Amino acid sequence: MERVVILGCSGSGKSTLARRLGEMTGLPVVHLDALFWEPGWKESDPAIFRQRVVQALVGRSWITDGIYSSKTFDLRLPEADLILWIDQPRALRLWRVTWRALRQWGKTRPDLAPGCPERVDLELLKYIWNFDRKNRPRLEAAIAKLAPTTPLVRLRGDREIAQFLAGVRQA
Repeated sequence: MERVVILGCSGSGKSTLARRLGEMTGLPVVHLDALFWEPGWKESDPAIFRQRVVQALVGRSWITDGIYSSKTFDLRLPEADLILWIDQPRALRLWRVTWRALRQWGKTRPDLAPGCPERVDLELLKYIWNFDRKNRPRLEAAIAKLAPTTPLVRLRGDREIAQFLAGVRQA
């Protein structure tokens, strides 16, 4: 396990898993949100974002946290030796994102770009609500096309995430 892509809807625990896995393995963690967003929650120029991702993936090993499928899957998936898909229930994802926004209101998380403080984002909540219907099939098709032989591990819930990390710890 040297190049890991972590996927899942917002609020599923991608960043937390990436941090924990990075601490356990010593692999550098690349939070795509931190590379994509500009201060004030402005989207970066697509070419600049891709260049940031290319630079972040220069090393032989890494963990990426985030989707950005149309912008970066072609850079990450063919190089990955493991894809982790966190598959949490919709209600839990909505709860976590809302609770995180309220708990950390106005603060910038370490997995976000500077100048992007936590907030309640109705577009994000709508994205989470529609993720399984709109995004999941597109992501699965992209994985099948770009990384058909790369092992894909679906972690369905916090218990399976803990079991996966315990297995990494033992290895």
